[in-house]
Amino acid sequence: MLDSIPAVAGKVGKPRRRPDKLLADRGYDSNRHRRELRRRGVTPEIARRETSHGSGLGRFRWVVERTFAWLHQFRRLLVRFERRADIHRAFLSLGCSVICWRRLQGAN
Repeated sequence: MLDSIPAVAGKVGKPRRRPDKLLADRGYDSNRHRRELRRRGVTPEIARRETSHGSGLGRFRWVVERTFAWLHQFRRLLVRFERRADIHRAFLSLGCSVICWRRLQGAN
């Protein structure tokens, strides 16, 4: 997934292709994942398994969970009926557009 991130435009110089760091939950806690991230020049911030909660990663994670909840309002995205990835991606883009439109309407 990291290899498919497009270049970040807007800054002078060579465009960045990778984030500085990656936040992940305990499901990705393995030396293999950490090693692959470091090999790509990304600092891993992965919660360790079998440690107490309170690592602080959750305060960022709720943004992702909230976004998934918004996208799951659209039944076609909640239950994937499309077999073709391009059609699913199109509905995902449409769903994101509708969410942004609704957020902008509420801001006025």
